[in-house]
Amino acid sequence: MATFVIVGAGLAGAKAAQTLREEGFDGEIVLIGAETERPYERPPLSKDYLQGRSERDGIFVHAPDWYADNGVDLRLGLRVTRIELDHHLVRLGDGSRQPYDKLLVATGAVPRRLPGPAYYLRTVEDSEALKARFTEGASVLVVGASWIGLETAAAARTAGCEVTVVEPEPTALNRALGPELGGLFARLHASKGVELRFGTAAAEITETGVRLSSGERLTADLVVVGIGAAPEVWLARDAGLDVGQGILTDAALRTSHPDVFAAGDVAEFFHPSYDRRIRVEHWANALHGGPVAARSMLGQDVAHDMLPYFFTDQYDLGMEFSGDIEGHDEIVYRGDPESLEFIAYWLRGGRVVAGMNVNVWDVVDEIQELIKSGVIVDQKELSTG
Repeated sequence: MATFVIVGAGLAGAKAAQTLREEGFDGEIVLIGAETERPYERPPLSKDYLQGRSERDGIFVHAPDWYADNGVDLRLGLRVTRIELDHHLVRLGDGSRQPYDKLLVATGAVPRRLPGPAYYLRTVEDSEALKARFTEGASVLVVGASWIGLETAAAARTAGCEVTVVEPEPTALNRALGPELGGLFARLHASKGVELRFGTAAAEITETGVRLSSGERLTADLVVVGIGAAPEVWLARDAGLDVGQGILTDAALRTSHPDVFAAGDVAEFFHPSYDRRIRVEHWANALHGGPVAARSMLGQDVAHDMLPYFFTDQYDLGMEFSGDIEGHDEIVYRGDPESLEFIAYWLRGGRVVAGMNVNVWDVVDEIQELIKSGVIVDQKELSTG
């Protein structure tokens, strides 16, 4: 009987285990996770769950008894310390060894950290710790006007905290969206009473706040750092797998070793639509990538060709984004961005490469089909609908 081992008990790993059973795999499945919680979804941690609008039970991928009922050996609070490709086994932190026939690495990413006492938001424990500190009148300083930084700032401000955001870029989300649309998110937060400090970095984090690169000191009851995440590739690198910005895979999520696969935040996979490798850290990538990896482990002819997709909720703004803006040369709007109800299209050579719908719903499929089509669009028609 074959044994498939999944390292990383997050969304990608849990969905891979589910798909293996749904596809008829009757061998042993071992799902190993470093956290003590069973697999859960991360988006609520910076959105509804952080704001107390959803219950804890709602974040989990499966019910508690699903794993035993489906013959999945779920091992929590246990780290894999080494992958031995030649021997087809993984070594665990408790000193034990687990052989495998096929291995999926879905170790995710970890927050980029700064020296000093600060909070981060990656785990359910992180979210609960922040929720407890987000009280009326508390002063919160957020380092990084990233997606996670802005969602955290919105949750803190909604809870009645005094919020300051520090960011070395000239505006919010500058690298993710560019100055035009990044500026829109900055104005949204400013309108809600958030103090924004752009063009300056956190030089030092102390017990009482932050010293900025300008020398100015800002005091705060707590500091939250949201400056991005780094894929957990060290296991793969130490094992001798090919690694770039993430674990390098083909479109079927196969690594440089034929019996090892990678999915989720940690995978840098070849995307057929872009004819290059990309790495995506968002929820939809894990949701769809885990099942693709599972089918690939079973020898099926598959490709992870879903377009990158993510969403955010900040105050009364809801947004969905599809595609990749790299190399774009123009932005076309349908609707007025300042109204916070519009669609933005990023174009390259007259073709739509990405789209973002803000407080406009049920258009994601249409946007994604337009991106996939690769047709040269009529900009007037695009802007008027």
